[in-house]
Amino acid sequence: MFGSISSLHRLSRGLRLRLTITYVVFFTVLLTFLGIFFRQYLSSLYDSQLQAILDEEWGAVRGYVRIENKGTKVNWYYDREEPEEALIVDRLRQTFLLTDQNGSVLYFSPKYEELGIESPKEIRDFLKRKDPVWITKKGADGQTYLVRQQMFIAEDDRPYFVAIGRSFQERQRIIEQFTRSYSIMLPLMIVTASLLGWFMAGRALSPINDVARTAHRITGSNLRIQIPPRGAHDELDKLIDAFNRMIERLDASFQQTKQFSTDVSHELRTPLTAIRGQLEVALLAAKTPEQYQDAILNALEDVERLSQTIRALLQLSLAESGQLALQKQPLDLTALIHNLMEQFYIPAESGRVELITELAPGVVVEADKVQIERLVSNLVSNAIKYTPEGGRVTVALEDHGRDAVLIVRDTGVGIPPDHLPHIFDRFYRVPTPGREKSPERGLGLGLSFVAWIVKEHRGHIDVQSKSGEGTTFLVRLPHGDLSDYERQANASYVTPSS
Repeated sequence: MFGSISSLHRLSRGLRLRLTITYVVFFTVLLTFLGIFFRQYLSSLYDSQLQAILDEEWGAVRGYVRIENKGTKVNWYYDREEPEEALIVDRLRQTFLLTDQNGSVLYFSPKYEELGIESPKEIRDFLKRKDPVWITKKGADGQTYLVRQQMFIAEDDRPYFVAIGRSFQERQRIIEQFTRSYSIMLPLMIVTASLLGWFMAGRALSPINDVARTAHRITGSNLRIQIPPRGAHDELDKLIDAFNRMIERLDASFQQTKQFSTDVSHELRTPLTAIRGQLEVALLAAKTPEQYQDAILNALEDVERLSQTIRALLQLSLAESGQLALQKQPLDLTALIHNLMEQFYIPAESGRVELITELAPGVVVEADKVQIERLVSNLVSNAIKYTPEGGRVTVALEDHGRDAVLIVRDTGVGIPPDHLPHIFDRFYRVPTPGREKSPERGLGLGLSFVAWIVKEHRGHIDVQSKSGEGTTFLVRLPHGDLSDYERQANASYVTPSS
């Protein structure tokens, strides 16, 4: 019982039922107005036809009526042996009135007397007009008549008053018959519209139900499910396309999360394992304070490495989730790179690497100073780190109209082609012979930061590299909404140096 109640409740709240009710209400209102319209149209059409008939009968009156004896006697001239002519005259005299210009009645039919003969004054007032007048009158039997009244000029050139009428009985019979028939058909049409609306609503909602069924089947292990488009290029196809794109984004997000979990667990497990091993060795084998001190120092170094990893991960997570807001302002990129290079000359000299700067004058961009410093520092430090003794690192800045272009070129070990597509992934480190266990190997997060910074500044980064010949990073940053005056005001000096 409760299951049936629940099913009825769901049905009553369903979109299909609501669409069907909308269809039914719409068709009911439409059919009702159509019925009223056609009823009025039929009535108006019959009235027009009745007026046309009375116009014809008025013309016939002029052919059959003769007024004699100086306007005191009315005769009907027709062939009484001709049935058709006798029928016409008999029809004309059914509802008929003829008076002289003073209102004296010369001829009237009993039916017209029942409707009510106009007074002499009314007739005299009417004869002052020449155009016909249409009026309706109701008889004692409740029937309504349409009466045509007009001035009649006889052979003696005297004006007379003539009124001829016809009953609305046939009109009322047709209207009532139409109303009864339509009232019987209307419920049948509403029931048909309900069934058709239920069917059409089901067909219209079928793709949405497919989306719902597909959504129920989606789990973390089968995010590659797609709904085939209908090919109609309508709103439902747009919904299906949006749903499929959402599934693709979710799948990419899940894969990224899975990879991130794997990378984090690996990066955190390695220093934790080293710390535990060092402390266990010290606990079991250390005999002197110096040995304990060495073990603690080694453990602290791994703890510091672990802290750096966690801080970098937190910063990258904040950046990629949109919680790290950029503070953009007009920035003199030439001066910033010149100042940053001061801190890299000593590391370059110690590694016997030549560091060259070629900076265009007055290059100003709208950017976040802290993040641009991080971008330049990561690229330059990597270039120096992976360039052997006797090599050269060149940092160039060029102004290409709408963009500022930063170029960091080295003559280092290079990056193999199969590793290039992955260098901006988190924790990805290109295998370098002799550096697998080097403490300077890094966390594999620097280029991930670089890619995020470039993206947030609506820029573009490109990499060109050959193994054993070196690598070139080319970063394009748009100037932004800076005027020429702002660029000149913020461009302080030119410092190409080597």
